[in-house]
Amino acid sequence: MKTDNTDRILYLDCFSGLSGDMIVSSLIDVGVPLAVIEEAAAALPISGYRLRHEKEVRSAVSVSRFFVDVEEAAQPHRHFSHIRDMILQSALSDDVKQLSIRIFEILAQAEAKVHGTTVDKVHFHEVGAVDSIVDIVGAAAAIVHLQTDIACAVIPLGKGFVKTQHGVLPLPAPATLNILSGVPVEGTSVESELTTPTGAAIVKALSSSFGSMPPMIPESIGFGAGARSLPDRPGILRAVLGKKVETKPEQSCVVLEANIDDMTGEVAAYAMTKLLEDGALDVWLENIHMKKGRPALKFCVLCRSEDRERLGDSLMTETTTIGLRYYGVGRMELRRSFVTVNTEWGPVQMKVSLSDEGIKSVSAEFEDCKNLANAHGLVLKDVISAAVVAYHRQEQK
Repeated sequence: MKTDNTDRILYLDCFSGLSGDMIVSSLIDVGVPLAVIEEAAAALPISGYRLRHEKEVRSAVSVSRFFVDVEEAAQPHRHFSHIRDMILQSALSDDVKQLSIRIFEILAQAEAKVHGTTVDKVHFHEVGAVDSIVDIVGAAAAIVHLQTDIACAVIPLGKGFVKTQHGVLPLPAPATLNILSGVPVEGTSVESELTTPTGAAIVKALSSSFGSMPPMIPESIGFGAGARSLPDRPGILRAVLGKKVETKPEQSCVVLEANIDDMTGEVAAYAMTKLLEDGALDVWLENIHMKKGRPALKFCVLCRSEDRERLGDSLMTETTTIGLRYYGVGRMELRRSFVTVNTEWGPVQMKVSLSDEGIKSVSAEFEDCKNLANAHGLVLKDVISAAVVAYHRQEQK
């Protein structure tokens, strides 16, 4: 979920899975006032329930528990269209209405696909009960209150079977998998429903990214507990709220390498030039010794990941190698700009590199200096020095 408050982020660390009550509990524990949830629930035309918030200790960690105590055990089977109209006609804010309906739409689309029907004809069983409605609307209200971007960990899934009003279903539940289409998940050996359809739908609607914790400065950490604590995990959800930390963009690059002992220097030089012309970021040769003591060259090419196949083909075409190896690398670079300065012999282009700390380096374009040196019978290093002096004079004006 993207908001205008782009300097803050909430990370949901779901090592024990996700459910509606776990999400609401963790949001309360991270700092959302219980009154936000209570006011959202009170705005809905439903009754026969009571909200509670308690603290308990689980695995030696103090956690929050959010309860929706329902007076009547039997709940009506509400259609999606009924729930949508109920939310639209409520006193909820427009932002909370929009987000709540989006979560129910995700659930309805998944259920419609599982049962071979349309979204408007979907009727919810467990999800249509009062407690699930309050969990979803309460989570939406809490997120709107926080006004922060959301990220979530890779979602764990259990195995086995679960009893529902539709009958016995395999885990992960069919609706849960449909909801999580396009989202990173991981299977576990836990024979329990780690992630429920409600929990999956909430994070699908809220989260803009899934994976490892993004760079951030934690400010508040909350733990929300679910109904179960499993043998190998505590059944809690950790919410981490903090400030984003901007990181330098890192290019995704690949190094191509080939060990070659049967290529002339002329062919190697031509291949280097050709690969650079074809878009390689850098090309270099290393002297090595191969089997039987043969002197050889290691031909190395740095390129963008998307150019790997094309430049790999070029490397094998332009050299005598019959194969190559490649591996991924990261690449950082300073911001660059180009400025032209005038020397007494003619113009020279200067490359200016600048770091975030304001450290600047300046270098003269070699080909420009070489051409001026040849044209005027000058020493190359004198032309380069004159170009640097001209740049600094120009900067001081």
